[in-house]
Amino acid sequence: MSVESILASIQDSAIAEWMRDTNPAMQVVESVHVLAAVMVLGTVLIADARLLGLADARRAFTSIGRETLPLTWAAFALSVVTGSLMFTTSAATYFANTAFQVKALALFAAGLNMALFQLLTSRGIAAWDSGAPPAAARVAGLASLVLWAAVVLLGRW
Repeated sequence: MSVESILASIQDSAIAEWMRDTNPAMQVVESVHVLAAVMVLGTVLIADARLLGLADARRAFTSIGRETLPLTWAAFALSVVTGSLMFTTSAATYFANTAFQVKALALFAAGLNMALFQLLTSRGIAAWDSGAPPAAARVAGLASLVLWAAVVLLGRW
């Protein structure tokens, strides 16, 4: 099965037709997508600002993570669902769009950055949880901010 036929199947699906033909569907889904993306970026900003030493330097990073991570994941899941719904309406067009491709790469890189942080950098969190994070944590925080901002900006592009 070719990429073109997969994209055509997505565009011809009942969900895609519903998104295109139901008057408020696209507007509501796009609005929810934007709000969810803002929630992702906002909660990531809180955690990354702590990693960069720009805010809440006295609060334990684990405490901030416990408070923001559930919101981040919920908003991310909502973004994936709504983004997928929007994608169905013009799958071939989005797939060929350079901004969409770069957004997908930035999203992948943001996920990879988070995985590396969780698997490597946060192993020693007990030593810096309530103090200054190590350079690796600060780099991860800066990379996270840049990548998530890129995802949002490329989505608007």
